[in-house]
Amino acid sequence: MACAIEATRAGLKPLVIDKGAICNSLYHYPVNMVFFTTPELLEIGDLPLVCAAEKPTRMEALKYYRKVAEHFRLEIRLYEQVTGLEGYDGNFVLSTIGEEGVVNTYHASKIAIATGYYDLPNELGIAGENLPHVSHYYTEPHAYWNQDVVVVGGKNSAAEAALDLWRNGARVTMVHRDGELGATIKYWVRPDIENRVKAGQIPMHFNCIVKEITSEGVVIESAKGNKFLPAKQIFLMTGYHPDFEFIESLGVKLDPVTKKPQMNTETHESNVAGVYLAGVVIGGRHTSEIFIENGRFHGKQIAVALAGGRAQAV
Repeated sequence: MACAIEATRAGLKPLVIDKGAICNSLYHYPVNMVFFTTPELLEIGDLPLVCAAEKPTRMEALKYYRKVAEHFRLEIRLYEQVTGLEGYDGNFVLSTIGEEGVVNTYHASKIAIATGYYDLPNELGIAGENLPHVSHYYTEPHAYWNQDVVVVGGKNSAAEAALDLWRNGARVTMVHRDGELGATIKYWVRPDIENRVKAGQIPMHFNCIVKEITSEGVVIESAKGNKFLPAKQIFLMTGYHPDFEFIESLGVKLDPVTKKPQMNTETHESNVAGVYLAGVVIGGRHTSEIFIENGRFHGKQIAVALAGGRAQAV
């Protein structure tokens, strides 16, 4: 959306295509999530984000971005998945397919890829990972009252999910492969989760890996051997990654180790002429380097690069 706004301001005619709802990644965040940052750092298009407390909630952010789209009258195609890109700089043909199987094609002079990373979880690659009571996404706690729940992970998402579940009556156990909690946990969440662990209210298994998931729980492995943890629900909060396969299908070259794309850091144009990259996709595997706070400015850099050209669509 930030790219589309800046393209509009540069005199271009942007079209936004999203495979899901508007701000699809934010829509799938936990229902009661509160952002780490203050509202002004989430703003795009120079429009203020007003919230009730010091930090905005997921619901407030979604409302804000809907209003932004309406204010700038952005042309947005929702629930359309991009299936292919052909052509060349100045004459691209983009193919999509909708929910009902309808195939569409769009012509554009330039392409901006800002697909985020939240749709693709980092899988463990173990038996049972695809069972119905296993999820890489946490939503809300109500269904797990008085139930055994295992949360795998030791960073912010895992800590917040475990605390929310515990406060709403679930019997929560955490499993983390490292020897301590992640350094990126929100400063107001850290003492909370540390105190719950110290008090034994949320049992924590450090230096453990999940070996197998069954219909009744998980098998974890540590230096002391294997242990079975019963669980009605398992949340694998192991992080996410950009769609590297899709990006490479466009001809964009990725570093074999970091998966960072080849691009001009000033213009954000990739090694494929006319294909630009914005947001967390430029971070490769290092997704913690790019957030809304800094990724929202990538659209301005791209628009400046295009402003002197003859492009009429992006």
